[in-house]
Amino acid sequence: MPIQVFLVDDSPVALIVLKRILSSSPEVEVVGTARTAKEALALIPTVKPDVICTDFHMPQMDGLEFTREIMANFPRPILVISTAVQPEDTYNVFQLLNAGAIDVFPKPKDGLLSGDSQLAQDLIRKIKVLSGVKVFTRRNRGKGHQTHTHSHFKFTSPFTSVSPVSSSSKAIRMVAIGASTGGPQALHTILTQLPPRLSVPVICIQHISEGFLQGLVNWLNVQCSLSVQIARNGEIPQNGTVYFAPERYHLEWDRQGRFLYSNAPPLAGHRPSITITFQSIARYYGDRSIGILLTGMGRDGADGMDAIAQSGGITIAQDEASSVVFGMPKEAIALGAAQQILPVDEIASMLVRQIERRQSNGWQANDRG
Repeated sequence: MPIQVFLVDDSPVALIVLKRILSSSPEVEVVGTARTAKEALALIPTVKPDVICTDFHMPQMDGLEFTREIMANFPRPILVISTAVQPEDTYNVFQLLNAGAIDVFPKPKDGLLSGDSQLAQDLIRKIKVLSGVKVFTRRNRGKGHQTHTHSHFKFTSPFTSVSPVSSSSKAIRMVAIGASTGGPQALHTILTQLPPRLSVPVICIQHISEGFLQGLVNWLNVQCSLSVQIARNGEIPQNGTVYFAPERYHLEWDRQGRFLYSNAPPLAGHRPSITITFQSIARYYGDRSIGILLTGMGRDGADGMDAIAQSGGITIAQDEASSVVFGMPKEAIALGAAQQILPVDEIASMLVRQIERRQSNGWQANDRG
């Protein structure tokens, strides 16, 4: 049975373009369209789509309120399709993700009617991914209870044990976090819990549609007590700062500990690749590093996490229950690369404890010396 998609956009041209693109795939069926959020809310309970695509700017009710209503009353995977070219627009897009939407995608240009274009293929692929993700309901508008439901498929987690935790006593000097589908929300959960004077840099590698990275960084920079920015080639990472790998480049380190952009071919379709950054961290920081792998489809980061573990670093994988897609963490666990498996809302506290424990051990070793 085809994946059933519902489109919400106040532009009739945008609806035509999106419908033609999605209809070019026999695996996708557009089962309804609406030009206002209120119209969509009236139709969706009857149509029961597998995936909902929405823009932010709509009359009567904007995309944020629409997303909240859907997640509270009829939870479904939501893809935000937006031009989002202005800073305030990108900030709003990520507010939708924080409200329960799963991912973002650039709105196709009016003239893009072919299903053969790369952007069209990427959109269809994104719809296929979202049709199988876990969605979290938000019945309380505040910080209240959240439950989750699945779409077409489930992952099961047969893993009951984890790898031994690193016994190194050296102070942590670098934390790296990799994420894909569901990552912005997971990163928000972790980064907003970190203290403002964190004694290490944090590097994030997030798979995201091109053009949205700066918006993600801007959104997190407002939400977090830490400074959040895109890593710059040749820059030395500073403690208490969160850096994101840039679009279109792998992020590595040179021998002087400076960020190094690499235009090497994509690894398993990804550039930046989580694995390449993790492997570079393993080489440069070794047992002074922590690698964290969050929600996402595929296996990017699994081999990189293994490299960090093999070098004596600490590794943490997000658990299945809190993952939108238990793909990348599952692969790392299957590889034996994850020393700890935690719900996303417990990762920050564990991270801080590990950093403080290593610092304390380092001071004691220096005192004995």
